[in-house]
Amino acid sequence: MLASSFRCCHKPFLSDTRTTVRTSANRPPGHYAVVTSSQSSTNSTAQRGQQKRAVVIMPGLGNAKSDYKALAELLTKEGLTAEIASVNRIDWLRNAAGVVDINYWKGTLNPQPTVNWYLKRIDDAVNSVKTQTDGAPVTLLAHSAGGWLSRVYLLSKGTAGIDRLITIGSPHSPPPQEAKVMDQTRGILTYVEQNCPGRFHSNIEYVTVAGKYIQGAGLRDKGATIPQKIVGAGYQQVCGNARVWGDGIIPIEAAHLEGADQVTLDGVYHSPLGAVIAVDGKVGRPWYGSPEILPKWIHHISCDESDSIVQVGDTLPPNL
Repeated sequence: MLASSFRCCHKPFLSDTRTTVRTSANRPPGHYAVVTSSQSSTNSTAQRGQQKRAVVIMPGLGNAKSDYKALAELLTKEGLTAEIASVNRIDWLRNAAGVVDINYWKGTLNPQPTVNWYLKRIDDAVNSVKTQTDGAPVTLLAHSAGGWLSRVYLLSKGTAGIDRLITIGSPHSPPPQEAKVMDQTRGILTYVEQNCPGRFHSNIEYVTVAGKYIQGAGLRDKGATIPQKIVGAGYQQVCGNARVWGDGIIPIEAAHLEGADQVTLDGVYHSPLGAVIAVDGKVGRPWYGSPEILPKWIHHISCDESDSIVQVGDTLPPNL
């Protein structure tokens, strides 16, 4: 038996050989059609005559469009139409407009109008890829704060043409009240949790990807390293617990959303800024979009609509 539902389809990354397990609405649980392909996802998409899936990459807090260029190029090689929302680092200063709202100081700030500028950038990118692909389905690929901002976008702008939300290293819940720490979003995460909790839109497939890079520690923990204590202080502000695992910025428990397909990746750092490529045997510090990490979760982007999700109670074929 399966402990929870998960997506079991997998397209090949570049020229890798993968096995795709597909279920059909006409088959009873436990019956599967298995298709093995050694061709690239670009070629297999063309053979089916389907439109290229569109992907809108949404930058995280403090990040800029240029930080995701390499990721967009990797997705393009996979036959996907990728566009990065046009965000510059200086644009984040626009959020300072929220400080004039009394709710900012009370910790009850609503996302709009403070983040309207970011929602507009998402909207522009979504409309652009829809035009480029003649209306192909759109995946929102959101990094860090882009995750909760994308949930605000879907709530306020609607889901037309969008069928997936994939978040990477995104905080999805405010710190618990008993933790007595300041919500760094000044109430916006509470608003999101109350108004569009969990897998809120039934027509959207939600996937949350978390990184397990470093365990935090308390400031007075004996034997802990200085990096662990620094990271732990950050984790404390996000989830109320310093001694948890996370990607160096976002704890695992905060990065997952109830009802979503949840993916946790070992050894994955939070951001493209600070990511290090392993060279000459030296240990690297890959992030979610690094070439050696992307193959582990790209199938959540490139899976076809015809591929279904195995539900709780279904059984897998004996040889898989």
